[in-house]
Amino acid sequence: MNASVTKLPIQEEAASSDAARREVRYEYSDNLVPILGQLGTSLILSTYQAGKLVVVGVHEDELKISFHNFERAMGVAVGRNQIAVGGKDWIYFLKSAPELASRVGVQDTHDACFLVRGAHYTGEIAVHELVWGQEQLVVTNTRFSCLCALDNNSSFVPQWRPPFVSALAPEDRCHLNGIALVDGQPRYATVLGQADTAGGWRPGKSTDGCVLEILTGKVVANGFAMPHSPRVSHGRLWVLNSGMGELTTVNLSSGLVESVIELPGYPRGLALAGRFAFVGLSQAREKDTFGNLPICDRNTSPKCGLAIIDLQTATQVGLLEFQSGVDEIFDVQLLPGIQNPYFSGPYAATDGNPPIWKVPAPSR
Repeated sequence: MNASVTKLPIQEEAASSDAARREVRYEYSDNLVPILGQLGTSLILSTYQAGKLVVVGVHEDELKISFHNFERAMGVAVGRNQIAVGGKDWIYFLKSAPELASRVGVQDTHDACFLVRGAHYTGEIAVHELVWGQEQLVVTNTRFSCLCALDNNSSFVPQWRPPFVSALAPEDRCHLNGIALVDGQPRYATVLGQADTAGGWRPGKSTDGCVLEILTGKVVANGFAMPHSPRVSHGRLWVLNSGMGELTTVNLSSGLVESVIELPGYPRGLALAGRFAFVGLSQAREKDTFGNLPICDRNTSPKCGLAIIDLQTATQVGLLEFQSGVDEIFDVQLLPGIQNPYFSGPYAATDGNPPIWKVPAPSR
């Protein structure tokens, strides 16, 4: 891989006054910048292991990567003028502030600006994927095996759970983890097993994963090893068969699952744009969750980072690889029409960024 190699020391949130520092070393293929430029987009990656949101952009034909502290960052939902980020106990909301973009960071280098402007305390519900539906944010509440919404009077508001889950309980019965939208409505969900007992998905994690249709609760396809990140695009349903290390498609009429490509890591987090798929990769080191999976039987060591797949040729055409400092990726999202965004997260000072105060214009 022709690549540029970068070492970047980043500061981490710490309980003491002495903030820890982590050196992140990464390399990327030479075509990553042209592909992002061609698509006119930037990327957001989340990593709960490192507790970061990773923003990947381009400015003047150079890759720009920034890291932002979010405790146990998981699902990311990109909506119109706002972004939601799921964390350990909170869901954070970042609002677009385009009027500030040219003035933050290095002047005249950013074309968008997102500032944290609120958060909802859910408690530790093991938030996984988030999506902006037509009416509200939809949250995958993995601990309670349901999809839920938010309101100011509750930790969360249950909306739907698989028909085989008999009760709302904090037991992670089926490991509900992913949502696919169709026309702005949640249509498909991924679970790691059709279980109705506490942690019941674990014994069959290498064979019992399935995709459910939310409207009916019926199984669309099964036999997956820890499926994640369902997406509907190009008239097809795409699913990461994570435990097998594959990107797959599902025939919605027959339930037939076809492998598109084998990936060089544990895949989780999928974004589609044009002819390209951007897939998050993890090293799958945590044996309690990832042990005894088919991907662990490979002779090669799994990579952590981002793979770029050309869907027309079913080949990997690019890679961003974290060689140290980051071991896993959970979510991958695109920011269409934005090349180099500036983010100010809940711990801006820890990130090494100055505080930003936004106030209304004075009345006259």
